[in-house]
Amino acid sequence: MRREFKRHKTFTRRALFLGGAKLGLFTLLGGRLYHLQVLQSQHYAGLAEDNRVSPRLLPPERGLILDRFGVPLAVNRQTYRVFIIPEQTPSLEETLTRLEKLIPVRPGERERILRTVQRMRPFTPVTVVDNLDWEDVARVSAHSLDLPGVAADMVPRRLYPQGHYSAHVVGYVGAVAEEDLDGDPVLTIPEFRIGKAGIERVREADLRGRAGVSHVEVNAVGRVIRELSREEGEPGKDLVLTIDAALQRFATERLAGETGAAVVLDSQTGEVLAMVSSPTYDPNAFDRGISSREWESLLRNPLAPLSNKAVSGQYAPGSTFKMVVALAALEHNIVSPGKTFFCGGMLKLGDGRFHCWRRGGHGHVNLHDGIVQSCDVYFYEVARRVGIDRIAAMAERLGLGKRLGIELPGERSGLVPTKSWKLEALGKPWLIGETLIAGIGQGYVLTTPLQLAVMTARLVNGGRGVLPRLTRRIGEQRVAPEPGAAEDLKLTPEWLKLVRAAMDGVTNQRWGTAYGARIAEPGMEMGGKTGTSQVRRISASERRSGVRTQEELEREERDHALFVGYAPVDDPRYAVAVIVEHGGGGSRVAAPIARDLLKEVQRRDPARRTTPPEGVVAPAAFEVGPPGYRTGERS
Repeated sequence: MRREFKRHKTFTRRALFLGGAKLGLFTLLGGRLYHLQVLQSQHYAGLAEDNRVSPRLLPPERGLILDRFGVPLAVNRQTYRVFIIPEQTPSLEETLTRLEKLIPVRPGERERILRTVQRMRPFTPVTVVDNLDWEDVARVSAHSLDLPGVAADMVPRRLYPQGHYSAHVVGYVGAVAEEDLDGDPVLTIPEFRIGKAGIERVREADLRGRAGVSHVEVNAVGRVIRELSREEGEPGKDLVLTIDAALQRFATERLAGETGAAVVLDSQTGEVLAMVSSPTYDPNAFDRGISSREWESLLRNPLAPLSNKAVSGQYAPGSTFKMVVALAALEHNIVSPGKTFFCGGMLKLGDGRFHCWRRGGHGHVNLHDGIVQSCDVYFYEVARRVGIDRIAAMAERLGLGKRLGIELPGERSGLVPTKSWKLEALGKPWLIGETLIAGIGQGYVLTTPLQLAVMTARLVNGGRGVLPRLTRRIGEQRVAPEPGAAEDLKLTPEWLKLVRAAMDGVTNQRWGTAYGARIAEPGMEMGGKTGTSQVRRISASERRSGVRTQEELEREERDHALFVGYAPVDDPRYAVAVIVEHGGGGSRVAAPIARDLLKEVQRRDPARRTTPPEGVVAPAAFEVGPPGYRTGERS
C-alpha cells in the first residue's frame, strides 16, 4: 500500500508540472496573438493592404520644343503597340503566324517573343510590335476574333517634325541608362525616354515633368484585378527657342553636300537664329529604336555626323583673326590707321621666310587695305610689334579661347596661346616666329564657329559682350536677356568703326577679297572677312615648282574655308560665321554661303518680328501630323 501511494503521488506531481507547462505555453501563445491581432493590427493590416494594392508610376507628358514663332521642333505623338497575353491564346505560335500576315514583324522577333514568354508569368503582356500607326492597329482590331490574346494600346513617342534640319540643336531622346539614374522614380518606368543630346539633354529637368501614380488591386500572384485610384502627374514645361525654323532649314540646305558649320546670331542680343552642322542625322531614328548597324555607321562615319561642329569643332581661324590683331594694335597705340608696311610677297625673320598669300605682294599697305586685301605681310609686321600676350587679351575680350556657355553639350573652348601657356603646356619658350603665324590666325590658334560668330557680333554691335542664347522661354518664364543687357567691353568706338569699315570694304570694294560674293540689293549690303585655314604646310620645294591648286589636292589636304560677316552694313543686326572643311578658299566657298544666309535672314528679319513673314508657307512636315500629334496647346 505504501509503495502504491508513493507511485500515485509521483504521477500527480508530473501531471501538475505538465499542466502548468501547457498553461504557460497557451498563455504565451495568447499573448502573442493579442500582440499581433490587437496591438499590431493596424501595422499588419497596412502590410496586407500593400500586398493587395500596388502603386504604379505613370509617365508624364514631355514638354514641347518650339521655335521662336511657335513652329514645332519636338512634339509628342501617340503611337501604338500590339501585345499578346500568352494565357489567353490556345496556340501562341499559330496566333503569331496569323498576326505576321497583318502587320510587319521584324525578322527574329518571333524567337524573342517565345523566349520572353518562357521567362514571364502567363498573364504578363509581351510586346510584339511597337511604333505602329493607326492603320496597322485598325487592321489588327478587325481580325480580333482570329487573334485571341492579342490587343493594342497607345504608347507616347517623341517626334521631330524638322528631322535632320534641327538635329544638332534639338537633339534626341533615348532609353535610360544606369548612369542616368538620379533618384527620380520616373526613370525606373519601363521604356521611359530622356534627353540624350542637344537641348533635349541640357533642359531635361524642365522637359521631363513629374510622374503620376495609379493604384491597382492585385491578387497573390501579381495579376491586376482593377484600378482603385489614379493621380495624374505634371507635364513637362514647353521650351521656346531662339531658332527660326525656316532659316534653320534654309541654312541646312545651303550647307548640304559640304562638311562644316554655320551660325547666324542676332548681334544685339546674342540669340542664335540658326545653327547648322553638316552632315547631319535623323533624330527620329533614336526614339523609334536605332539598329546596331545604323549606330555603328554613324559612329564610324569619318565626316562625324553626330558631332555638332558649330560648338565642338575647333579650327584655325585664318584671316578672320586679323580684326583681333588690328584692334589690339590700335588699342595699344602700336600702329596708327595710316601707318603702312611694304608687302613684297614675303617677310624674312632670321632664317625663316613668312609668305603672303599673294605671291607678288600688295605693295604699301595700311590697316584698312590690310584687312580689305587680307595682306599677310602687313599682319606679320603688326603682330610682331603687338606681341602674343596683347593679341590674346584682345581675343579673349571678343569671345575667343573660352567656352561661351551655350545651352548645348560638347562646347569646346578653342585656344588662344600665350607665352605662359606654351611654357606650361609644352615646356618650351615662345618664339617670335610663332607670333607672326598667330597674327594671321594660324599656328596654335583654334576657334569654334560659334566663337567666330560671337566675335563678329561684338565687333559690329558697338563693343558689347553679348553671349549666345538658345532658349527664349521655359514654360511662361522668359530667360533670354533683353537688348542692352550685355556688358560694355570698353573698346574704343573710333577703332571699332574703323575695323567695321574695313570689313565693309572686304565685300563692297572692288579689290576686296569677297567682292565677288557681295550682296547687291540696296539696303541689304553686308560686310565681312574671308579666311583660309591651312591644313598642311607648303614646303619650299613646292613653292619653287609651283603650288598645286586646291582642286588638284586630295580632299584631306585642302584648306578650310571660312567667312565671318554682318548685315546690313549701315545698321548691323545679324552676324554670321561659316566654315567649310577642306573647302579651299574662303572667298570662293564660304563667302557665297554666308551671303545667302545674310540675305535670307534680312528677308525674314526674325529679330524684329513676332510672327513669320507673310507668304511664307510652313513645310509639309509641320502641316500634317500623326494621331496624337500636338503642336501648341495641351489637350
